[in-house]
Amino acid sequence: MNRRLLRLLVFLLTSFVTYNSYAQNGAITGRVLTADGKAAAYVNITLNGSSKGATVNSFGQYTIKNVVPGSYQLSASYVGLATESRTVEVRKGETVTVDFTLKESSNQLNEVVVSSRRINRFGSIKSDDAAKLSLGSLENSQSYSTVNSALMADQGVYNLDDALKNVPGANKIWAATDRAGFGNGASFVIRGFQLNTYLRNGIPANVSTTIDNANIESFEVIKGPSATLFGSAVTSYGGLINRVTKKPFDHFGGEIAYTGGSYGFNRLTADINTPFDSAKNVLFRVNTALNTSKSWQDAGFHRDIFVAPSLYYKASDRLSFNLDAEIYESIGTTPQMFFFNTTEAGLGVSSADKLNLDYSRSYLSNDLSMTSSNLNFSGQMNYKISDNWTSRTNISVSNTNSYGPMPYFYLLNGNNTIQRNVWEINGADQTFDVQENIVGKFTTGPLSHRLLLGIDYYNYNVNVRYNEFMGIAGGDTAADLFDVINTTGKIANYYNFNKKKVDSAYANGTPDPNPYVLNYKQYISSAYASDVINITDNLIANAALRVDHFDYTGSYDPTAGTYSGGYNQTHLAPKFGLVYQPVKDRIALFGNYQTGFTNETGADAKGNSFKPEQSYQWEGGVKLNAFKGRLSGTISYYDIHVKDIIRTDPNNNLFSIQNGTEYSKGVEVDLVANPIDGLNITAGYAHNKALYTNADPSVDGLRPNASGPADMANFWVSYRFVRGAVKGLGFGFGGNYAGKAFVENATWFGQFTVPEYTLLNASVYYDAGKFRLSANVNNLTNKKYWIGWYTVNPQQPLAVNGSIAFRF
Repeated sequence: MNRRLLRLLVFLLTSFVTYNSYAQNGAITGRVLTADGKAAAYVNITLNGSSKGATVNSFGQYTIKNVVPGSYQLSASYVGLATESRTVEVRKGETVTVDFTLKESSNQLNEVVVSSRRINRFGSIKSDDAAKLSLGSLENSQSYSTVNSALMADQGVYNLDDALKNVPGANKIWAATDRAGFGNGASFVIRGFQLNTYLRNGIPANVSTTIDNANIESFEVIKGPSATLFGSAVTSYGGLINRVTKKPFDHFGGEIAYTGGSYGFNRLTADINTPFDSAKNVLFRVNTALNTSKSWQDAGFHRDIFVAPSLYYKASDRLSFNLDAEIYESIGTTPQMFFFNTTEAGLGVSSADKLNLDYSRSYLSNDLSMTSSNLNFSGQMNYKISDNWTSRTNISVSNTNSYGPMPYFYLLNGNNTIQRNVWEINGADQTFDVQENIVGKFTTGPLSHRLLLGIDYYNYNVNVRYNEFMGIAGGDTAADLFDVINTTGKIANYYNFNKKKVDSAYANGTPDPNPYVLNYKQYISSAYASDVINITDNLIANAALRVDHFDYTGSYDPTAGTYSGGYNQTHLAPKFGLVYQPVKDRIALFGNYQTGFTNETGADAKGNSFKPEQSYQWEGGVKLNAFKGRLSGTISYYDIHVKDIIRTDPNNNLFSIQNGTEYSKGVEVDLVANPIDGLNITAGYAHNKALYTNADPSVDGLRPNASGPADMANFWVSYRFVRGAVKGLGFGFGGNYAGKAFVENATWFGQFTVPEYTLLNASVYYDAGKFRLSANVNNLTNKKYWIGWYTVNPQQPLAVNGSIAFRF
């Protein structure tokens, strides 16, 4: 422990020393209003003579960061409003405020070309987190998808799960279970690999429940192995999911909204922002949400409250702080999931739609509910060094607690009965992370560099116990087994699965002699560097490397007071990329080589210690920001290989050997378009082929269970009137297609799939600036469909929601 404290002290001391020489470029911020004083949302702000710009948010606020000092023409423009321009002088280390008031244009019935960057409400042309420094999409050799707040509002989306339906290739396989020590929010598949959501603003911030979007500006899905910049603890070989949160701004404003709908859905939200002083050096914003909902089935519910305060403090022209928190409290039943205590042959069917289950029955009682809480805190200190160098120190702390019963079910032979099971969860996990990132710009001869240097200390502690009993039913004795019931018709003991009888089973049953316990600690110390090099204005190269030291304490035995099975490993993770823009800032050809890894322990029959499992990806494609910003997107081909997978030794089945391999390759298309004024379209397609190529005989040559559908598609079309008497009225229509997916796929079991499905959704809304009315219909055709990951999980049928929002 002393060594770890020493590392941390050295880490913080290094960060402090750098502050003696910090500086950066300037910034421009301001408000944009219409002639009647309303926020001019979605107005295009263009900094002429540069590639920088911004889109005004729903409160009329915009910010352009990292502006090179100099004199510029700043333009605010939007079809139907007269363009306004200002001359602005940007000085190093300073933020200039420029406000606009736009009047209605006399030629509003004609199409007006107002700038080189057209409004594209669903598009995003840059990210501050995807490369841990601010890069435009066409400068980044890695592909990523963004779901912004405008698209989520258009669709009536309130959480991460629904937002990611807009990401090509992203497929939810489990809903959030609300339990500490297991994943973060819902589980997804991207590029053939399972992942959860670990990052907020590029740093760790765990959430065990369904992730609300009340404080979210956008969700970013950064694709492919990404351990070089983010580490292995918070990434998957398929990529990572990052939550970009709303930030405070320099005037009073906000929104209060209510949504109600099918299955007892009620949602009340508030977004309030205010400066705390006249100099506007202290800014505060808080987002809150209260949600209640029931299941479409005969039992099942979820209630949660979410509070997310954010504080910005400008201590001086050289020093500023951002402090953010997320507080979740929830209670609810676990989403229904059926595991397999049989085989395909034993069931007699091979697809979820052939199961003899009642879609409207929950098979449980509402008092079998779990309580969960999350507290996430993060702080960022920004300091100025020189004209070209910046420093960001980040600290993040997360705590998750869960307690209560978690029911689950087993499918049995014959396809007419199920086991009802339950275990009780009690415990917590904690994450602590400290990062120091130095970002600078310099030249070496004709080359321009944007350099990132970072160090990262990550600690994860978990102590969760699953209380279990040995149950007897249907001729079986098993842990957590409560009873066996028929699945359809009249079920005499249907209501027996309640808390009173479960408590009695624990009190009178035999405790499981080997309960499931998670009790361990991980410590990861890392250093990384990334250099984005402009070889010419059109040719950009990127090289990055991470050195990662992993220290695992082993599992803790409280009866002995000792840990066992501990180990440590050090690993290098490189990354390379190349971007060529045949048309500057409009078309980019890109390619990358990216790596990931998973720490492993153990030894083979010869005593050779296992090393980290490794993945590497080759990817190439094209990115667009064409037709004056009306069309943006990415088309890519990727090829991911995983090696050093631990599998059973074919020559000695008492041991394992580390020579397993797997591949996942595919094509993704992600397009966002604004072909005519008011019409916005987002569409995507993904095809994936994944196979075990050197694995245990039961799965060798087969598609992994966690690979999701081989084919997926998404689209959303929205039209909003931008002029005339019905200005602000809009309609949206879209949907998702997912091909069939294996949830079990092995020679000993057979093959079991959730069938393909197509879901259609629609919306209508009226946005008058000060208020917004909307209605949404999800699953228009009332489609029965399932998802799963070694399970079968039925999903919600048709649902209708209505919403009203007031802005001030």
